[in-house]
Amino acid sequence: MQVIFLQDVPRVGKKYDIKKVNDGYAINFLFPKKLAILANIKSIAELERHKKEILIEKKLQMNILEKNLEEIKNKTIIIKVKTDEKGHLFSTIHKKMIVEVMKKECNVQIDEKFIALKEQIKKVGEFQIPIKIEGKESSFKLVVEKNKF
Repeated sequence: MQVIFLQDVPRVGKKYDIKKVNDGYAINFLFPKKLAILANIKSIAELERHKKEILIEKKLQMNILEKNLEEIKNKTIIIKVKTDEKGHLFSTIHKKMIVEVMKKECNVQIDEKFIALKEQIKKVGEFQIPIKIEGKESSFKLVVEKNKF
């Protein structure tokens, strides 16, 4: 029996794959757990339509990401934090904090998984922060300053 996988099933098939499996395996395991549906003309046509929609949405997202990368290129973002007398931070600067400041100051939203920090930021100073998204790269300057009370 041919099925269309709705989710990844280890060692059997990946999401949206069309594969032939044993009838009992499909009826007793895949269908009840909603891991797959029966592959017929209607479901295959629906799958193709869905794949096209996903492709169009990915292109739109890539265009937005490229625009965001260009917009943030060569920008300087300032974060003010509490430090000790030597300029060491009480807590490290995390990617989440960087993303929040980027959103506020630059009106750009980039997922924190795309920020490629080489090392944790634990002191005051200027840092070049690289961003890597699906083969495209950009960077911006992050300035960490002592918060003056």
